[in-house]
Amino acid sequence: MFDLRSTNVLVTGGSKGIGRGIAAVFATAGANVAIAARSAADVDAAVADLDALGTGTVLGVKADVADPVHCASLAATVDEAFGGIDVVCANAGIFPEAPLATMTPAQLSEVLDVNVKGTVFIVQACLDSLIASGRGRVILTSSITGPITGYPGWSHYGASKAAQLGFMRTAAIELAPHAITVNAILPGNIFTEGLAGMGEEYIAGMTRAIPAGVLGKPDDIGHLAAFLATVEAGYITGQAIAVDGGQVLPESPDAVRP
Repeated sequence: MFDLRSTNVLVTGGSKGIGRGIAAVFATAGANVAIAARSAADVDAAVADLDALGTGTVLGVKADVADPVHCASLAATVDEAFGGIDVVCANAGIFPEAPLATMTPAQLSEVLDVNVKGTVFIVQACLDSLIASGRGRVILTSSITGPITGYPGWSHYGASKAAQLGFMRTAAIELAPHAITVNAILPGNIFTEGLAGMGEEYIAGMTRAIPAGVLGKPDDIGHLAAFLATVEAGYITGQAIAVDGGQVLPESPDAVRP
């Protein structure tokens, strides 16, 4: 059960944070893993680390998912290198802070271009390969922020993450006849480079709000992605699953006891 050897996986935004955690879990499981990101240096560094984890092939490609031409080229490169694509983890995303009162059209467009259009573009680009696979899997990295919760300064980010779920539900219906499943993971506060940059006070506050008492790890998201990629998960589609240590459960801070 749950054998991912010889599975061909593409992870966008795979050089850092959650994406790198997803890629690491797949690589450890013996899958062939391609990661894509906008920084060639970050991609190269991640490939060097991932290459030592498993028995599959690791490939790095510089690409910007906000550009459909880049997505088409990325999909073609991975398909040629691996002989197909079975799993697409549409993970690339950005979360710059911008209060609603001062948010510019450019700031809004930047987030929507990467987080929403980038998701659609990469799935479109890989569609022929996923159909040819006969067991295609699309796994989106959404967030609890937007679909379930909100946080000041991230209204554009929250909107983008909620939009991904709207895309997921219709894409799941359209692609079901091709035996392709489409699901989303909603991470809570996962300890990544981005979260570390928010400062110790923010991290401490978020940790206190989580019933599990700890921040999540990128691997926590990777483990669910790996399961959703299996043959055994073929009857699960159109689902949004929170991985957050219970963060969305308390109705007030007082509900979380030390």
